[in-house]
Amino acid sequence: MIRSILTTPEGSIREGDEQLFELWQAEPDSHIWVDMQGESEERIQQLLERFECHPMAIQDAQKERHPPKIEEFDNHTLIIYRGISSFDAKLNFVPQQVCFFIGERFLVTLHAGVAMSIDRLFGENGRALLAHSPQHAALKVMYTSAGYYIDSLLEFEEELSDLEDELLDNGNDVLMRKITTYRSRLVKMRRVFNYHKGITQELTAYDYNHLPREDSETLHAITDVAERFERLYTLTQMYYDICGDLVDGYISISSHQLNITMRVLTVITAIFVPLTFIAGIYGMNFEYMPELGFRYGYFFVWGVMIGIGAMLIWLFRRKGWF
Repeated sequence: MIRSILTTPEGSIREGDEQLFELWQAEPDSHIWVDMQGESEERIQQLLERFECHPMAIQDAQKERHPPKIEEFDNHTLIIYRGISSFDAKLNFVPQQVCFFIGERFLVTLHAGVAMSIDRLFGENGRALLAHSPQHAALKVMYTSAGYYIDSLLEFEEELSDLEDELLDNGNDVLMRKITTYRSRLVKMRRVFNYHKGITQELTAYDYNHLPREDSETLHAITDVAERFERLYTLTQMYYDICGDLVDGYISISSHQLNITMRVLTVITAIFVPLTFIAGIYGMNFEYMPELGFRYGYFFVWGVMIGIGAMLIWLFRRKGWF
């Protein structure tokens, strides 16, 4: 699907498909936003070549999974962005690669599936942004996409809080597997946000011809996007640390409970070891054992054994071992 928006200095706005390209060429100060979703590589290459995009940029954009990056060419800047096509409070997310070709008078967005941020802006708000400049429309798309991430992460915070309470009340291996799954997803998300942080850091540190920092409104838009990605990276790092603390806490509680069990078993063993020793001695089949001729030997041995057991129980209780 190819859809386009064309704005002119006089304020007129037209919507259509790639047919607006000729009108854009004929109007020197007009701006155009072409959005391509799920198009074939041949169709993508043909259209991008009409905008005189660099072959290396086209090649990078056509790769299914390319790390997010920003790269400047003669007549445009390429931004490869990792957006989302779906996301929920349990961190089940499907990544969506979105490529931005940002020129002085044009913006081309390229994505394989549905891009929620583009669908949201490809309307009245997008028209106003495009009329101002193509870079404002591109930055607003990234800003909006980051907002979807933030909303879902804040919902995940409630899920994490409930999970923490449940783990403290009734920790089990099922909860541990769930926490481990969350940690794995947070690592993947943190890696994506780290890439995006790198993009915005470059935008704020270096001058790109098609994203000029001299323009105060463009710099403000770049700063807004950078702050959102910084917040996303901080949130994922914080949630990852919390999950790690929950895992460590569960392991500590399990180890403490195991130590208590082992201590009780050790106390029981310590009580019965001397009794077993005595029983072992008098269980030997020697013919001449002096105690065997003693009339009250059996009761005497029982008394000694009970006395030893009682003394050990008293001693261990005094030390607080059980």
